[in-house]
Amino acid sequence: MSKSYLIQGAEIVNEGKRFFAEIAIKDGIIEQVLPLGEHFDLEKFKNYEKIDASGKVIIPGVIDDQVHFREPGLTHKGDIYTESRAAVAGGITSWMEMPNTIPNTLTQLLLEEKYQIASRKSLANFSFYMGASNDNLDEVVKTNPNNVCGIKVFMGSSTGNMLVDDPKTLQGIFSESPCLVAVHCEDEPSIHKNFIDFRAKYTDDAPANIHPLIRNAEACYLSSSKAVELATKYNTRLHILHLSTAKEMSLFRNDIPLKDKRITAEVCLHHLWFSDEDYATKGNFIKWNPAIKSKQDREMLWTALLDGRIDVVATDHAPHTFEEKSRPYFHSPSGGPMVQHLLPAMMEFYHRGKISLEMIVQKMCHNPAICFNIHKRGFIREGYAADLVILNLNNPMKVSKSNVFYKAAWSPLEGETLKTTVCQTFVNGNMVFDSGEFHEKIKGERLTFDR
Repeated sequence: MSKSYLIQGAEIVNEGKRFFAEIAIKDGIIEQVLPLGEHFDLEKFKNYEKIDASGKVIIPGVIDDQVHFREPGLTHKGDIYTESRAAVAGGITSWMEMPNTIPNTLTQLLLEEKYQIASRKSLANFSFYMGASNDNLDEVVKTNPNNVCGIKVFMGSSTGNMLVDDPKTLQGIFSESPCLVAVHCEDEPSIHKNFIDFRAKYTDDAPANIHPLIRNAEACYLSSSKAVELATKYNTRLHILHLSTAKEMSLFRNDIPLKDKRITAEVCLHHLWFSDEDYATKGNFIKWNPAIKSKQDREMLWTALLDGRIDVVATDHAPHTFEEKSRPYFHSPSGGPMVQHLLPAMMEFYHRGKISLEMIVQKMCHNPAICFNIHKRGFIREGYAADLVILNLNNPMKVSKSNVFYKAAWSPLEGETLKTTVCQTFVNGNMVFDSGEFHEKIKGERLTFDR
């Protein structure tokens, strides 16, 4: 059984407002939000554990719609326990995981097996995407939209049998999917040609800064524009992941409410933080797919995020070992760990005046809940799940190998000092993280969706 809590003295950031209030938590839900100055019966809460959050900020728990937690099959890189642990340390209370594990999640049976693993191991709430391939449409259409976050389609390079490039299969997925379709958009023929050209030019000492030349902006646009064309034709609920280019921003709208959009967009922290100039110092440790591109691309991503064309900020958390990332460019895998630092890093942009606290909460808490129709999460509302994060906005910490919780034990943000610290994280009313300590007895829950 979860404890009952009364969180006192904090400033709440929720639904575009900042205000002081007390929050009562009972039976895993937000029982009451009590704005400062309003009369309430203190006797009612006499047996609640009191938490003094004076001088701190409370936001809804962050919902990360794109992670790779590597289980099953790749657990030397990370697993559901270790990476969900890092996630709650970073204020992420719900995550959605991708199907390119081993085996690839291409059947309903394999999908349910992953849910069973997470129910035993995850400290945060969870959902898993059903994977699509060129030959499993019969399995895709069986997906239950009420308890599965979406269908994942790799319209660019991937592992195993997960590249979907057959026109008839794509037509079938976009016309018959029972729920949201999330896509990785890069044009495989373009990338393959570029790879062959650069592989002929360089030996194994190739610099990492060729990555955005191989996986270039045109490859991204060719694929994302195709996805938008298909979704428009079939009225598919489409969500395009980890956008990385200025050119792609022309594909998205900001003139209608998010709840009415059929096509939505996501950007990841690394595309907002780094540019191609950082390959000189970070090398393969910022090698992601899609690639980190120019400063001009980064600035346009920011413009689109702030003006509403981009709806969600996520991580694409994809850990590899330090040894794997240290290999020569052509042999080093793409991806890196981010869940522990997504929220503190985005808060750095607040401190720099780049984005408001209210908009950070909108893009990382409210909007994922709206995009995916998540049941009673993503907001500080009475009757909603008590997924909450208490932040100290002025408690700087330098990112180093000694203080990361990732199984891979490194971060692309090493050396950065982040001003904001996650003090406590509540998942379903349970305090799972408290000032560096984890409470692991009660696990997270499977997300459900109002569809």
